[in-house]
Amino acid sequence: MLFTKQRVLPVLIAMSGLLLLWIYCSFFKREPEQYITFSVKRGNIESSILTSGTIKPHRLVAVGARTTGLIISLKVRPGTLVKKGDLLAELDSTAQNNELKNKRAILSINYAQLDEQKAKFVLAQKNLEREQDMINSHAISKADLDNAEAQVQICKAEIKALNAQITQSKIAVETARINLSYTRITAPFDATVLATLVQEGQTINAVQSIPTVVILGDLSMMTVHTEISEADIMKVKPKQNLYFNVIGNPNRSYQGTLTIIEPTPVTIRDDISFNSNINTLNVQTTATYYNGIFNIENKDGELRTYMTAEVHIILGKATNVLLIPADILKQPEMDGLYKVYVLQKNNTIIEKKIKIGINNKAMAEVLSGLAENDRLILESQAEVNSKKRHIRLW
Repeated sequence: MLFTKQRVLPVLIAMSGLLLLWIYCSFFKREPEQYITFSVKRGNIESSILTSGTIKPHRLVAVGARTTGLIISLKVRPGTLVKKGDLLAELDSTAQNNELKNKRAILSINYAQLDEQKAKFVLAQKNLEREQDMINSHAISKADLDNAEAQVQICKAEIKALNAQITQSKIAVETARINLSYTRITAPFDATVLATLVQEGQTINAVQSIPTVVILGDLSMMTVHTEISEADIMKVKPKQNLYFNVIGNPNRSYQGTLTIIEPTPVTIRDDISFNSNINTLNVQTTATYYNGIFNIENKDGELRTYMTAEVHIILGKATNVLLIPADILKQPEMDGLYKVYVLQKNNTIIEKKIKIGINNKAMAEVLSGLAENDRLILESQAEVNSKKRHIRLW
């Protein structure tokens, strides 16, 4: 009996110890708080404004016909490269040719009439000289002398009038020559034919307006018109660096510099103060955008007319700087600094105030207050668990 009690007692003591240890661990002992942290690291950061733009040739011209007529020849098609002065299209020039010939003939008649009047003037002067000699010998009357003098003056006036007619005829010939040149439509500069709006055999009417025949563009230099929203316009200035890409080749980046920011939005054209034809009931309220304009070289011809550009206007840029997640930052203090918490190696927490530079809403540049590899507390594990408990499963 004694032997049995001696064996049971140690067992009971051991069981009691285990029970006390379980109670202590379950109800009294607290595990160290677990935290989700971020290690401060170095990297590159950029803050930019994202806008959408349209790519157009730097020189874009609609070449029109300045005279009415039948198109007898169209020399180009879309994609044709032309030089300045190259013939694009030709109109029937029969009427203009005949008009030029007629004006030249009138000019020739005027010259002939001038020669005739000059000869009459010479004859009238000689007659006047004879009349003056004869009047001294009383061979003629004073009336005959007056008549001779009048004939000289008449010839002078007719010569003067014919000179004026010749000037008019020269102008008429030059006008006819210009009208004839209008039947030959030529390229005003080196360019690429973007579109042809007529075809051979078509009659065009240039009486009330100038009809467009060909659209030309110089594709060696492109202009990007980018729309900057009213919310971002105050952050943007000319000469800011930017880059963009196009939908067709998102992996290629084009570098540029913002050249111009137009002072008024494009909606100014819809202002009733300038356009009385606009019905105010039909004017819809839309967002306000300002045009930012810059040029980009297109030597390889990769950029095409009216492509859409995804433009990033750079507000700030830094390399090899300390970076932290932007969402860790709360409201700044009165001194402009931000308060963060750093987890030490011994699991203690210290508060630090930091100065922030570039902030692109994803990452933020740390100018002072932190060192590389500092562990910033994002949130505790308890906060994470609390959020999970509040997530409603459907």
